Amino acid sequence: MTCAACVARVERVIMKVPGVVAASVNLATETATVDFAAGAVALTAVEAAVRQAGYEPAILTDESDESIGAEDQHARQLLHDLRLAVAFTAPLVVLSMGTMAFPGFREWLYDLLSPETWRWTEWALATPVLFWAGRHFFRHGWSEIRHVNPGMNTLVLMGASAAYFYSMLVLLAPQVFPAGTANLYFEASAVIVTLILFGRYLEARAKGRTSAAIRKLIELQPKTARVTRDGQELDVPITDVRPGDLVSVRPGERVPVDGEVTEGSSWVDESMITGESVPVEKAIGAAVVGGTVNDTGAFVFRATHVGSDTVLAQIVRMVAEAQSGKPPIQRVADRIASVFVPVVLVIAAATFTLWMLLGPTPALSLAFVASVSVLLIACPCAMGLATPTAIMVATGRGAETGVLFRKGTAPELMAKLDTIVFDKTGTLTVGHPELTDIETFGMTEGEALTLIASAEDQSEHPIGRAIVAGARERGVSWSGATDFVAEPGYGLAATVDGHLVRIGADRYMDKLGADRSAATSLVRRLSDQGKSAVYAAVDGKLVAVLAVADAPRPNSRDAVSALGQLGLTVAMVTGDSRATAEAVAHQVGIDRVIAGVLPDQKVSEIKRLQDEDQMVGFVGDGINDAPALAQADVGIAIGTGTDIAVEAGDVVLMSGDPRGVVNAVKLSRRTLRVIHGNFFWAYAYNAALIPVAAGVLYPAFGLLLNPMLAAAAMSLSSVFVVMNSLRLRRFSVQNSGPAYDSDSRSQSS
Repeated sequence: MTCAACVARVERVIMKVPGVVAASVNLATETATVDFAAGAVALTAVEAAVRQAGYEPAILTDESDESIGAEDQHARQLLHDLRLAVAFTAPLVVLSMGTMAFPGFREWLYDLLSPETWRWTEWALATPVLFWAGRHFFRHGWSEIRHVNPGMNTLVLMGASAAYFYSMLVLLAPQVFPAGTANLYFEASAVIVTLILFGRYLEARAKGRTSAAIRKLIELQPKTARVTRDGQELDVPITDVRPGDLVSVRPGERVPVDGEVTEGSSWVDESMITGESVPVEKAIGAAVVGGTVNDTGAFVFRATHVGSDTVLAQIVRMVAEAQSGKPPIQRVADRIASVFVPVVLVIAAATFTLWMLLGPTPALSLAFVASVSVLLIACPCAMGLATPTAIMVATGRGAETGVLFRKGTAPELMAKLDTIVFDKTGTLTVGHPELTDIETFGMTEGEALTLIASAEDQSEHPIGRAIVAGARERGVSWSGATDFVAEPGYGLAATVDGHLVRIGADRYMDKLGADRSAATSLVRRLSDQGKSAVYAAVDGKLVAVLAVADAPRPNSRDAVSALGQLGLTVAMVTGDSRATAEAVAHQVGIDRVIAGVLPDQKVSEIKRLQDEDQMVGFVGDGINDAPALAQADVGIAIGTGTDIAVEAGDVVLMSGDPRGVVNAVKLSRRTLRVIHGNFFWAYAYNAALIPVAAGVLYPAFGLLLNPMLAAAAMSLSSVFVVMNSLRLRRFSVQNSGPAYDSDSRSQSS
């Protein structure tokens, strides 16, 4: 496919197949995605429809590998044709233009051979350029005409062949032309094809760079894995790894597939998954992801997901799906392009007619030059590439920074958001209780934590687990406890080093008769902060008050602040009590709080905001928040890096860092600006140059656009659009500091 008219044409014929529900065709990837009623459509019927429209369909079994291979092959073929065209066009231009530029050169040529011989030499040089190097334009152009659906190839076919056959007629029957109009345009026809081939080659090279992100992701997976089978360590192809295999990873190697560490420990660079450059510690029981890079340690892991089930394969699939999607802005462009080429043909015909009727002598030559220029300069290639190239680069760059756009519509919609609603638990907070404070009475913190952790070590309660983890983080070690007893609804009791240790709620202390008056003001303050107070008594005397809370993520406040600086309204929704919710909201800097909401009520809250004419993005963990993610204009699912198959979200953030929302918004806004810029230049270019090509400047300035310059301008407009989109590859993120200062620098670039 070559232009936006091709897109509209292929979509139209596929949609006519009975049972097809929707069809989305992408010019940049030259792929079609078809939704159809199960069992009602045979794939051969869709293929037949595409073939009847003049295209040759190919089913992609491995979308990424095959499409990238096809891009490379297409670029190589274009380069081969371009070299052939240049080899014949260069001497042709010297022959035709040199005689006009250098009078002495004309006499020298005519001394060697007769003028008639040189005229036929021009024909001999132009013919292979048109009918071999430019054969694709002629074949596809004729197909477009035959199917009454003109596109770019039609315009090139008509423009180049008009110049060629006009010149042929001059050679064979010069007497039929009015005086002063029997001119040869062989060099124009050859240069037109050569320049458009050059533009197409540059475009293909640039389009190949838009797929660089997928290419890089595919290359991340090693080709082999070191697997232990029957007591022997074997290097096997990655395709032979099976779930349950024990795989060894040495220092500096990439992890071949997803799995769980069973032996050893190390630090692993997971930046290709999360976008975070800090290595993550991996010990026994930790999950590892295929494609990530092991640091200095060595470990063995059990394979859990292989082949198309790995996280890396899911990322590649998501990026490919997003790149094949079509935003609303592109659908408008496709509709315009579907009528644009017929309008151009009418303008070209009108141009020729007006010049013949009103133009000065030689009217035929002027009419011919003007109408051919109109045909060539108006090709809608840039219009068709304006959106898909930007989406391809943006989704690829997003994947490299831990932001996965699952749908091609997501960047455009996200750029237009007014409000971001965060779920609290697991999104703005870490998602599990943590020990945040400890206040002791009559003993040191270390002494109290030693006794408390010894007792809680046998507890399975989440608060007990949080206290034990907090003690471990504080470097406290402890001994075993005996006589452990749990009292549901109250707390627990255990004997530690001869001391009776009791830990629990305020009612447990009251039941025991322990005096807790010394902690009254402390507990009130902790409650105001949304934290749960836990009392500890040793031998019947209060020794400590501990605070446990689902603490905010370290970067939540930075994320909320940055979103506010972007002009977005930020709200938080949670099922927690108003006091707890407002305490967390205060810590992270959110003013609008929706508390006490059940999971199914989150949907109605989002609807309420949408009814206020707000474009709403919802950020949740993608599990119990699935209905809210689906209801929002953009659902943003917080991934965990190793479990990213979040079907409800339009955008998946690979790391748990809420600042990924800021990166996603900024990248989306930048992408939309690039798309708007592409459309401006594509449409402004046509709006400005079609009248120039038609000759509007000739009466006042005597300027008439040469068809060769028209072909060059048309080719360069497509290259400009693609190169403008490639600027998105320079989008940078900074995962520290509330102001994200690097973005202002990257935007200016």
